[in-house]
Amino acid sequence: MPSMSELAVVFFLSLLAGAAMPFGAFIAKIDTKNPTILGTEWRHFIVAIGGGALISAIAFVLVPEGSSKLSVLPAALSFALGGGVFCLLDLYLSKAENSMGQLVAMLSDFIPEAIALGTAFATGKSTGFLIAALIVFQNIPEGFNAFEEVSINSTWSHNKIIMVFGLLSLAGPISALIGYNFIWLNQSLMGMIMLFASGGILYLVFEDIAPGSKITNRWMPALGAVFGFVLGLVGHMIIGG
Repeated sequence: MPSMSELAVVFFLSLLAGAAMPFGAFIAKIDTKNPTILGTEWRHFIVAIGGGALISAIAFVLVPEGSSKLSVLPAALSFALGGGVFCLLDLYLSKAENSMGQLVAMLSDFIPEAIALGTAFATGKSTGFLIAALIVFQNIPEGFNAFEEVSINSTWSHNKIIMVFGLLSLAGPISALIGYNFIWLNQSLMGMIMLFASGGILYLVFEDIAPGSKITNRWMPALGAVFGFVLGLVGHMIIGG
């Protein structure tokens, strides 16, 4: 039987990780009202941090964990399917003139990582706390980036966007508890979910996030991607990978 205290820890950590999304959005709201605080170059730097953090999620959490649970063919098919599905989703959003790639990317790594957090506790691994910390470091810049994109491409007020992000953060506890109670029992399914998400994230990083972070003759955005990846590297090394 699951321990109630452990369930509470899983719920709290995943909720905290999800809360980083509206927190990042709140920072973006302040920047929108006072654009001189950051300036264009620093804003693109933060966008690139989100891209680097997403790639680190693929490299250090999703692909290693997912590929360890599958043979070569199912792993490759799951990854390729993720890229293909996200490509079709991107085409649909483009035709609908409703580009929200940052928001999709944010949720597509948050949900499987929250599942991984839950399964870590269910299988007795000591990595759950640090997976939660890694998600927080990713979700703050991703929440910032997604807020700016949604505010440009929708008629929602800033407060409504933050409220929606707050509601979306509840996907963390839901996913973590599903991982804790059910998905850890089916390791192949867990692997397919992680690799599917990895393929989709990689597509979105190169299609949407990386091009959007670039400024001609400026070096800071590229360093932002490096910094975002370093955050993932540090978390991975602390975990003991």
